[in-house]
Amino acid sequence: MKFDRESKIYTVIFTFVISFVFVFVLSGLNYLTTSKVKVNQELFTVRAVLNAMGISYRSNEEALEIYKSQIKVENVDSYTLFSAVVNGDKVYAILFNGSGLWGNISGVLAVNKDVSKIVGIDFISQSETPGLGGRIEEGWFKEQFKNESLVNDRVFVSTTKVSETKDDGQVDAITGATLTSKSIEKIIATYVPILKELLGVN
Repeated sequence: MKFDRESKIYTVIFTFVISFVFVFVLSGLNYLTTSKVKVNQELFTVRAVLNAMGISYRSNEEALEIYKSQIKVENVDSYTLFSAVVNGDKVYAILFNGSGLWGNISGVLAVNKDVSKIVGIDFISQSETPGLGGRIEEGWFKEQFKNESLVNDRVFVSTTKVSETKDDGQVDAITGATLTSKSIEKIIATYVPILKELLGVN
């Protein structure tokens, strides 16, 4: 049976067949990549935990090995808490989620055993403006938080140049991304008291 290519029936059937083929192909690709995506998401979390806790690694394989052998993971209430001994000191970390300028920012915040200093911070996902708020993932920004003292359970993100001391509880904001920088300040202020409560620190 021949169809008139100018007819509506031909157009409908052709559209249906093409749509079916595309859906079938996309479903197949989704099925094939689901496990890979899951592994990559797990790796993002593993690397963020190790980075925040100051544990170095040379490859994804080594990161997974260290994570499995050295990191203790606990689910307390609705929070995921990590702990490890790093350079002879007990370090704790927590997964965080908070609002940025354009969307959710998730990552890991690590502190010392009495929650008086930040050991480190790292990010798992964010949707801030590239070249501006997206710079929270740059090394210089995250490095500022390492061993920074907490003042009244906070680290203040300053829009003016701060001193190099690690005892004043201040870090530099990202130029042109004050709101995103302040979002990180707010996330830390939210999760430090949670860490204290989970760890029984007064």
